Amino acid sequence: MQKKVGVSDLIAIEVRDLVKSYGSFCAIKGISFEVNKGEIFGLIGPNGAGKTTTLRVLATLLQITSGQVKVFGHDLEREADDIRKIISYLPEDAGAYKNLTGRNYLEFIAAFFGNGRRVEEIVRKGVEIADLAERINDKVETYSKGMTRRLLVARALMIEPKLAILDELTSGLDVLNSQEIRKLAKKTSSEGTTILLSSHNMLEVELLCDRIALMNNGKIVEIGTPEELKKKYDCENIEEVFVKVVA
Repeated sequence: MQKKVGVSDLIAIEVRDLVKSYGSFCAIKGISFEVNKGEIFGLIGPNGAGKTTTLRVLATLLQITSGQVKVFGHDLEREADDIRKIISYLPEDAGAYKNLTGRNYLEFIAAFFGNGRRVEEIVRKGVEIADLAERINDKVETYSKGMTRRLLVARALMIEPKLAILDELTSGLDVLNSQEIRKLAKKTSSEGTTILLSSHNMLEVELLCDRIALMNNGKIVEIGTPEELKKKYDCENIEEVFVKVVA
């Protein structure tokens, strides 16, 4: 007998009434949203809106003050270890070990997710994603900011996570490299990885995201597809929507 697919089977992330406070300061003020499996979901907003705090909560790096968060059915408070096994997180300010070569760095990370042939497969994929040619064998300390970012994107995606949490995906990359990384993110999503993306680059958000949540002052103030939001606010692009909503 074929199993019925329920709504919950299609959802990667469920956030309900999430609150995160630091003492008397409330960074996230009761937000709720869902991310579908295989979706690229954008979280955008001005500096201080609560985007990065939200990403860090979902990456299991911060405890919540109240509310409920589930990632692929796992409760964040009770099953954080299970969540860590199926996600990857790339912060905007991430760095790599400078005394290692790019390849050694990928090997070091891959060892946490397998052994033997599996490590080789992960590293092979990482080298392909990084696309640094012979420079993959040079020390990270010799890399430009853009090269380091490519290596870090490779680290995040080579393990084929069920959920990739990406903060400022193309930070430090030039136009051509940014375009390649966006194509890679699209391909990764089409192969089944759910992506939660935060970016200040509104063109990137519009090109990549299936849906967008716009945050301001710790709250979600709008949510929808890029086309829905542009139509609702009579705007030609998401940057114009952003200005109208947060102004």
